[in-house]
Amino acid sequence: MGANDEKKKTCGTVCLKYLLFTFNFLFWLAGGAVMAVGVWTIAAKSDYISLLSSRIYAVSAYILILAGAIVMVTGVLGCCATVKEQRRLLRVYFVLLLCIFLLEILAGILAYIYYQQLNDELKTNLKEIMVQKYHQADQDHVTQAVDKLQQEFKCCGSTNSSDWAENAWINSTGSNKRKVPDSCCKSPSDFCGKRDHASNIYKVEGGCITKLENFIQDHLKIIGAVGVGIASVQIIGMIFTCCLYRSLKSEPY
Repeated sequence: MGANDEKKKTCGTVCLKYLLFTFNFLFWLAGGAVMAVGVWTIAAKSDYISLLSSRIYAVSAYILILAGAIVMVTGVLGCCATVKEQRRLLRVYFVLLLCIFLLEILAGILAYIYYQQLNDELKTNLKEIMVQKYHQADQDHVTQAVDKLQQEFKCCGSTNSSDWAENAWINSTGSNKRKVPDSCCKSPSDFCGKRDHASNIYKVEGGCITKLENFIQDHLKIIGAVGVGIASVQIIGMIFTCCLYRSLKSEPY
């Protein structure tokens, strides 16, 4: 009877080891995907971050990068702990899983909070940034971001092209009588901004606010979904870890 119980326990432990090992391998791949989403958000779309007064969007992405890096390290540690059947390593692994879980939940919560307040922030700040900082000294990053925004999203001005009438550079001699920046033009060329007719420049209803808001909201959904999704999967890993931990004999100290 005792031999049968021992055999069942051994089979159960082996099954748990294989399940946890498989989980860790998939978890390691998921960590790479999480980190890639964070890096892509920061690297590919960093220009637009300079147009936001809040740093929640960037912070959410950085949290994902950190969580993804820890996930990849934790996945390797989990595989080692599983193969060697060391309870001490399993404890460390469980703690790391819990930390990553909390980080990714935090990223999801931040993304959700910012999603709710994004419209108000853009209405308050985007026009002010365009009017006060575009083509001003030491604001080249803002100028480049605005030009990229208007060209990529085919829009002109914060709410419409008339917003540029308040810009200091447009009203200076340096603009060479432009009415809008050249990046507002459907076919950009030097001084094309002198003619602000609808046939020449983008006159999109809602202006760049609507375009930028939709873009960031889509990315916040991705950040939130990735964070919460991976965190949910980790619960399975923590359950497997606890089961394997209990099935192994205590490690001598």
